[in-house]
Amino acid sequence: MKVIRRRAVEIITEQDLEAKVKKSIETGKPLRVKLGLDPNRPDIHIGHMVVIDKLRDFQELGHDVVLIVGTFTGFIGDPSERDSTRPQISFEEVMQHAGTYFEQVQGVLDPDKTQIVSNADWLMPLNFADILGIASKVTVAQILERDDFETRYKEGKPISLQEFLYPLAQAYDSVAVESDIELGGTDQKFNCLVGRNLQRSFGQEPQCVLTTPLLVGTDGVKKMSKSLDNYIGIKDDPETMYGRVMSIPDTALIDYFTLATNKPLDWIADLEKTLQHGQIHPMDVKKELARTIVARYHDEDAALGAQEQFEQVFSRRELPDDMPDYAVTDELREKDGKVWVIKLITSAGMASSNSEAKRLVKQGAVSLDGERIDDFEAHLELKDGQVLKVGKRRFARVRV
Repeated sequence: MKVIRRRAVEIITEQDLEAKVKKSIETGKPLRVKLGLDPNRPDIHIGHMVVIDKLRDFQELGHDVVLIVGTFTGFIGDPSERDSTRPQISFEEVMQHAGTYFEQVQGVLDPDKTQIVSNADWLMPLNFADILGIASKVTVAQILERDDFETRYKEGKPISLQEFLYPLAQAYDSVAVESDIELGGTDQKFNCLVGRNLQRSFGQEPQCVLTTPLLVGTDGVKKMSKSLDNYIGIKDDPETMYGRVMSIPDTALIDYFTLATNKPLDWIADLEKTLQHGQIHPMDVKKELARTIVARYHDEDAALGAQEQFEQVFSRRELPDDMPDYAVTDELREKDGKVWVIKLITSAGMASSNSEAKRLVKQGAVSLDGERIDDFEAHLELKDGQVLKVGKRRFARVRV
């Protein structure tokens, strides 16, 4: 129970969980511990790892881990913690992303002790009568107890019926796999409790719920989320991962050490005091954090290499060693031989669209040979060997 309680925000109920653990020890039958992840983007990020680490704790204690990839629920879209309807992605996109999840988690959990399943296997075959039967177990009043739904309802913001059905779909996962424990971030508490109640309605022993803290994103404001693009993917290359960690605000340093690393908690407490007393510079602490996270998902050599690259580009204002070349084609040039800066950025693959390129120019994030370009209507006379920089980490050497 000491291991289980570590970094847990809430256990519902701790008494029930202790009873389940005691029974498991007495009978020798492992508990079934469930975690669901929706593949609405292709990457698992280090925010997911907070709860996946807890899943691994249960695995190392000898219990059975069931990782549910939400190939069906991901298509619906989880409305948790959202103040508006989530944009829906296609079922094909969900399935493509799910394929990457299977690959990524195998490097984190013991594949021989992990059951990875797709919830489309049992949710897709349900007919309308089945869905009505499940829906009859939950009242509208119960659904409206969710803070995000209640707030949107009072503010007159639309809530689709599909969003109402999401907690039911996630809850039915617990029935399908007969879970003893469900894990989730604090934002998943309501969905997990619906699963607990639905199991009881289906004659199963209700699962216990364990919630874990949410890791704030690189913006330092909102929770780490793929849909908000404030995340650090566990499969990011070392340089990208290091750079993204270095972009977090100083106020998030202790949370990142606590939730995203395996540093001892007493070591982190001492570090927090040292920071508060001004005995160490936050930049040095951030570099230690970045090295630690990169080493966890790659290795020590990769972490040191990423730090050297970062310092070369940002601290010493030098250029990266592996800068790609970009050859300017004749089709890109205008009659006078000049090139529109927006076309240069997009054709070099440094922005996905003209609108994104214009936004980057307006933000002052684009420079050529160290000179910032502020006018997105600028037409440039390019010279061979000039360095195009977009944002903090994207470089290309222009070849004419």
